[in-house]
Amino acid sequence: MSGLEIERKFLVHKKDEPYKAVSYASSRICQGYICDGKYPTVRVRIRDDKGYITIKGKSNKSGLSRYEFEKEISLEEAQQLMKLCKPELIDKTRYLIRCGSHVFEVDEFYGSNAGLVMAEVELQYEDEPYDKPDFIGEEVTGDKRFNNSSLRKNPFSAWRDTLPQEYR
Repeated sequence: MSGLEIERKFLVHKKDEPYKAVSYASSRICQGYICDGKYPTVRVRIRDDKGYITIKGKSNKSGLSRYEFEKEISLEEAQQLMKLCKPELIDKTRYLIRCGSHVFEVDEFYGSNAGLVMAEVELQYEDEPYDKPDFIGEEVTGDKRFNNSSLRKNPFSAWRDTLPQEYR
């Protein structure tokens, strides 16, 4: 896949973890960053038994859109590239939830980001209407603290107390 990525990010109300009950699929993801300072960002991901390499450009001012190139690579290639990644890998489970005509991806983080649960929805255009599941909370699109590459450097455990109780 390559082209313009348009997505909105949200915090998830965690009480009783309702997203797990309504998900139709889940997968474990481990990802690392070869380059995550100035753009572009280069990410290596292992999702269950598949590997991916992704290059992302700089987001627009709203934080909604950016160029993304992603290519599936072999699991062995991904494992080898992980050795080149900066310390502090991102570890999470992703749950897929259908809502209306969209799919929300809900990520439950582990390690130094444990306690953080976020959702994102990809759109065809920036002002596309969409329905939200009830457990979706505050929008954090454009807040760089919630970018996975930022969570690697400044994990949720360091600033979790800045969020309302229902999100930590």
